[in-house]
Amino acid sequence: MISSDPRLRMHVDAHPFPLLFATISGAHLYGFPSPDSDYDLRGVHLLPLEKVVGMKVGPETVEKSGIYDGLEIDLVTHDARKFFGLMLKKNGYVLGQLLSPLVIHTTPEHEELKAVAADCITRHHAHHYLGFAETQWKLFQKEDPPRVKPLLYVYRVLLTGIHLMRTGEVEANLVRLNESAELPYLPELIDRKVNGTEKGRVAAADFEFHQREYGRLRAELERACEESRLPDRPRGAGALNELLVRIRLEGQG
Repeated sequence: MISSDPRLRMHVDAHPFPLLFATISGAHLYGFPSPDSDYDLRGVHLLPLEKVVGMKVGPETVEKSGIYDGLEIDLVTHDARKFFGLMLKKNGYVLGQLLSPLVIHTTPEHEELKAVAADCITRHHAHHYLGFAETQWKLFQKEDPPRVKPLLYVYRVLLTGIHLMRTGEVEANLVRLNESAELPYLPELIDRKVNGTEKGRVAAADFEFHQREYGRLRAELERACEESRLPDRPRGAGALNELLVRIRLEGQG
């Protein structure tokens, strides 16, 4: 789905380097944006050859943020070499960004890259989701009263990890994930976030229940990792190298 909001398009068009793609990540991708949520745009840019092989190297990462006609936008892109390297690591962030169905800008190379992604997924991606869930759980724990947002992130990353280990598919939308997980408490939490604010709170009395669910789903993800048929090592390094060399050279034409 290509986003038609011209404010997002203008922000992407102002990027200093050609883009392979730009997509929407964050709460909008995960299915629980609040009315005041900002837009997290993520993508890949292509540095010209002289800024890769010369004495003065171009920026591997470009970050731009601001408020545009009342819309808060945060854009982060990585040069293709850096992004491709992250794809070969147990990095769920870049997979979600690459495969996001919320597209602002795309190219034929974006489609090629999405096809290679399947050969970059391993069972060790489970550790990414376990680590991110732990970070968000600690954030949820330390706030008094706790917020809905980090709790939803906990559930989102654990269910994404479980789904990935079992199917080999990256699904980041919590609403769709819950179609199979069928956790009866998630719709109410999502509704509270979607119709509330970024700082919406969770009743303190619910803490012990969510603590038990966190432990149960962590154990389920760990078990899914052990039982997964996904490979131990990524197999897409050769295809990524060929694509990188080609697009870098074509960029000089």
